[in-house]
Amino acid sequence: MGADPESRFEEIYALSYRPLLGYALRRCPDPDDAADVVAETFMIAWRRIEEVPGGEEARLWLYGVARKVLANHRRGERRHERRTEALRAELAAAPVVAGPSVEDLSPLARAFRTLSDDDRELLTLVAWEKLDTGQIATALGITRNAVRVRLYRARRRFARRLTEAGVERPQSVALEGSPL
Repeated sequence: MGADPESRFEEIYALSYRPLLGYALRRCPDPDDAADVVAETFMIAWRRIEEVPGGEEARLWLYGVARKVLANHRRGERRHERRTEALRAELAAAPVVAGPSVEDLSPLARAFRTLSDDDRELLTLVAWEKLDTGQIATALGITRNAVRVRLYRARRRFARRLTEAGVERPQSVALEGSPL
């Protein structure tokens, strides 16, 4: 065990990767999950390199770690499935989930739906979430100036769509001063 930790880890990895991957692939229905199990197993081995036994025992130690990682992974999947089921049940009971058909929407809502996802996101962040340009800039990871420009353009496009849909807007409502 006189080798430096990095060299020791590389040696353990080279000798154990394929057998450990096979172990995980035989136990995981999804190859991506198996890759995650192997990656996490080697991450633990790296963090605990001083505890990894020498020789053939290293591979056996890794199997033990992989077994525990797999058990944690399965527990996590079961928790996720339970939460997902609970959320589905909750959403199924909520009357809002189905949403109206396009025919049932108001002309204003139909015009709004014709906008791009980016335009709708900007306009809803202002109108529904009541965020200012600085807050939107933070949420979207862009500058305030970019928000102002994009918001100006989104409002203009929405105004055009409203006009095309025959939606009358009171003259007192200026686009720049309204949430939309």
